Amino acid sequence: MKPTKVNLNHNSHLRKIFIRFSLLLISISKIYSQEVERPNAQPYTIEATFEKLKKKYPFILPLNLEFPENVMANRNIEYKNSGGKILQADIYHPFTFGQKYPGIILVHGGGWISGSKENERFLAQELASKGYVVMAVNYSLSNDAKYPAAVEDIEDALKFLKKHREEFYLDKKKIAIGGNSAGAQLATLVGVKNKVQAIVNIDGIVSFIHPESEEGTYAAYWFGATKAQNFKIWREASPLEYVGKDTPPTLFINSSQPRFHAGRDDMMRKLKQYNIPTEFHEIKDSPHSFWLVQPWFDETLKYTVDFLNKVLKI
Repeated sequence: MKPTKVNLNHNSHLRKIFIRFSLLLISISKIYSQEVERPNAQPYTIEATFEKLKKKYPFILPLNLEFPENVMANRNIEYKNSGGKILQADIYHPFTFGQKYPGIILVHGGGWISGSKENERFLAQELASKGYVVMAVNYSLSNDAKYPAAVEDIEDALKFLKKHREEFYLDKKKIAIGGNSAGAQLATLVGVKNKVQAIVNIDGIVSFIHPESEEGTYAAYWFGATKAQNFKIWREASPLEYVGKDTPPTLFINSSQPRFHAGRDDMMRKLKQYNIPTEFHEIKDSPHSFWLVQPWFDETLKYTVDFLNKVLKI
């Protein structure tokens, strides 16, 4: 009987394949199991934004607007108390009674991790002076609660405003929702999934999965997962995925920074297919957060008022 010949080269090749496959599985496991690091977020306020932007744009001026005489402000209203966690809003409305006004909820930016309703105070008071009931809201930030907590908070704010419509002379059939930056993404998502009459998106993306989108550390921290770890949740939070025949008229006001336009053109294309009013205004040579300083605040206000007047005051 002849002895069996062992192909050592073949066995060695198999071992190499096995080792490579094992290393691949380990690397994939690390990708899907590692925790998302917290971004190095700085406080996001009107004042800090001005100080930051004036270094590159020395001609800008800080917002310093007197409070309109024809406006009432109701500040720090508790609109939600869940498990001892209190969320507040400021509501501004015209100081004239006997009629109902269209309304708008404003959602502040800050990368889902910072910012507050105070960032919306100037836009809110000016919109109120033009005949709108305006609710500027705080919501759960990513240090305290991950997605979808912020979305649910804003939906609860919408319910609160409708429920208390008589107190603020609100026409519940004419409510818009708007926001800036991360707040624009949130406002647009709530707007396409709930019954509102208009959306105002100020430099916020409408898709986390669009080819124009960039993988963001702030978004990953908010989701608690990278796109590779949980693609489903990144798609679920993308307003573009929900656009249809019942989507409300939508305004886009954008900086000249392309990454904040992600998905905008496709969303507008879909809206036009359904004959839904939509428009965009790109402010030339402007940075992100342009709406928090002059002269771009006035431009933002004008575009917003003109659009809301067209779609709500009819």
